Amino acid sequence: MRKEESVTNMRLTAALSLFLCFCFALTAAPPTPRRAPEISFTIPSQGQRKLSDYLGKVVALEFIYTTCTPCANAAQSMQKLQAELGPEGFQAIAVAFNPNAEVLVEDFVNSNHLTLPVGWTLGSDVTSFLGYGPADRFVAPQVVLIDPTGLIRYQTRAQVDDGHRGGPMLREQILQMLHPAPKRAAPTHR
Repeated sequence: MRKEESVTNMRLTAALSLFLCFCFALTAAPPTPRRAPEISFTIPSQGQRKLSDYLGKVVALEFIYTTCTPCANAAQSMQKLQAELGPEGFQAIAVAFNPNAEVLVEDFVNSNHLTLPVGWTLGSDVTSFLGYGPADRFVAPQVVLIDPTGLIRYQTRAQVDDGHRGGPMLREQILQMLHPAPKRAAPTHR
């Protein structure tokens, strides 16, 4: 192989590696567990709420667009989980962040027959909460599971709908947080 071909191959390999790293960065979520930052949202007819109002519960915080069919489906799945697991200490919350969400939330709630809390906030607050930069793109819905102590234990990936936005995997993770396995005692040596 000639030296020029070798250099060209090395450049192509480097470019491909850089591209793959870039793609991974777009789809990766920040590491978990991590402390959930505070976020405020407004629930029509109830006023402003904060995430910390739900401390002590297992919280599924779902960031949605009111104009998104997958978001409506995910909110309905969360509502079913709320009905089933709410008495055990679970709280599902949907927060819209699309343009005009403040005027669209009530219609979204009514047309989807939702009883779980559904509020709205600014997109910049959602981006910051999720741990993304202002230029990062992500799909909606985004789901974050927060344990009773306020630690984020799970977050969906930015641009990948891996089926975890309302499916059985989320239910299993919620159940594990509601009913953690007892810790085994360290063996004693005599």
